[in-house]
Amino acid sequence: MAGSVDLHKISRFANLAIPSMAVLFFLGGHYLSFYFHFLTVTFLLLTLVNLFYLFIQKKHTLLRNFGILGQARYIIESIGPEMRQYLFANDTEERPFNRIERSEIYRKSKGIDAASAFGSQLNFDNAEVKIRHSMYPVDKADIKPYSLTFGEERGLENSYTITKPYMVSAMSYGALGEKAVRALSRGARMAGIAMNTGEGGTPKYHMAEGGELIFQMGTAKFGVRNDDGSLNDDKLRKLCAEPTIKMVEIKLSQGAKPGKGGLLPKEKITKEISELRGVPMGKDVVSPAHHIECVCKKTTVAFIKRVQDIAMIPVGIKLCIGKTSDFLEMVLEMKAQNIFPDFIAVDGAEGGTGAAPKAFMDGYGMPLLPALYSVNKILVREGVRDKTKIIAAGKLINSSRQFIALALGADAIYSARGFMLSLGCIQAMLCGNNTCPVGITTHDPSLQKGLIVEEKAKRIANYVHGLEHDFYEMLAASGIRDTKDIKIDQLYIPEDTALAGQIKALLNNPNL
Repeated sequence: MAGSVDLHKISRFANLAIPSMAVLFFLGGHYLSFYFHFLTVTFLLLTLVNLFYLFIQKKHTLLRNFGILGQARYIIESIGPEMRQYLFANDTEERPFNRIERSEIYRKSKGIDAASAFGSQLNFDNAEVKIRHSMYPVDKADIKPYSLTFGEERGLENSYTITKPYMVSAMSYGALGEKAVRALSRGARMAGIAMNTGEGGTPKYHMAEGGELIFQMGTAKFGVRNDDGSLNDDKLRKLCAEPTIKMVEIKLSQGAKPGKGGLLPKEKITKEISELRGVPMGKDVVSPAHHIECVCKKTTVAFIKRVQDIAMIPVGIKLCIGKTSDFLEMVLEMKAQNIFPDFIAVDGAEGGTGAAPKAFMDGYGMPLLPALYSVNKILVREGVRDKTKIIAAGKLINSSRQFIALALGADAIYSARGFMLSLGCIQAMLCGNNTCPVGITTHDPSLQKGLIVEEKAKRIANYVHGLEHDFYEMLAASGIRDTKDIKIDQLYIPEDTALAGQIKALLNNPNL
């Protein structure tokens, strides 16, 4: 094409110019001034690197063809995400969270008014779900304070009550560094909410801050396992006797990688993590795809009962919905055995993780909102909705999306990345590399040093207080005096939205 740049010709010129400049500067240093030899050394090194690229290394075709100029391509590619994030991307196009969404969390966590001006930057073209307001808003003083008790359906003596609809979702020590875990746990305690430990084994740093914890038992059962991967009843019983452990969550699957177990890259395994999890260093830790005890609906429901009998505190399950027919069959089995989890945490396919195979992160699982609708619908239809609670998880970082999840059947909200953003996450997306630039998902002391636990804990508490303020404001605007009255008819779901199509498909599904 006329006017196009001939990079091959430019690279040939550069490949000749670099050694030529080394010779010229050498002559200049010999005949004119010694200081030219500084440039001689520089261009001599560039020449050697260029010769290595062109004639010795065999891995990269680009480098063999273009030499050192080809390396510029890799450099530009490596900083491409940062260039787009800070210079080129607009306020609404980044993923998984755009600049508007991140900015709202940052402001809430700093205790700054998150009000906007002039107008929304979102779409109003029948492509988004909106919340219906009431012509007759109620006074906030008339709204019943939020309260939810887990385990009350079983008459459990050690039931657990939350007074805010938010909990910190599963983040283990391993996926996160020590300082991040301590800041989250301390901030959750200051805000009066619970934190899920993730599947990292004995939650040493979670417990150190004295907050209220949900112990997650993943498929590898770190901290409570036998050598063959089965559950060690005594270890679980001892852990559940800890005063900070308020509930147990059996992780059956996760939204970001349903059908796969947890993954902790070898780069993030320290000696301490190796000991806490009982795994070797220098090797990726890949959890089994399922619990060894759970091979069918019957054994899975029986395992829930076994854990409940051992723990003597509320016990729930976490799963990502794939086939609604599978979930229906499990509910029918629960009815047959008269065994129900104290809660069901529904994790949407858009959920986050420290590391997951790309094919699973992008291609598997049902998104949260239709999954919530189907789970709630099945439980209602089978007459067992009053036997359990539903917790929603999956990109629920802001108040409006949380309200939508509650309207579709959730009783409470899990969020992980919302709290990570409150800690100062900049969405660098390096969570699995142990190179997190803000010290959250790394065990490198030099990167963790910038994360001050005392300050970040305050931001966690501020974020929760901001969400709670929005929650009661939204209830008032919607004319709702009790959280239990939030229903799907509070939502405006245009026919053009993906959710409308998903709900219609679910309604036409014989399993619903």
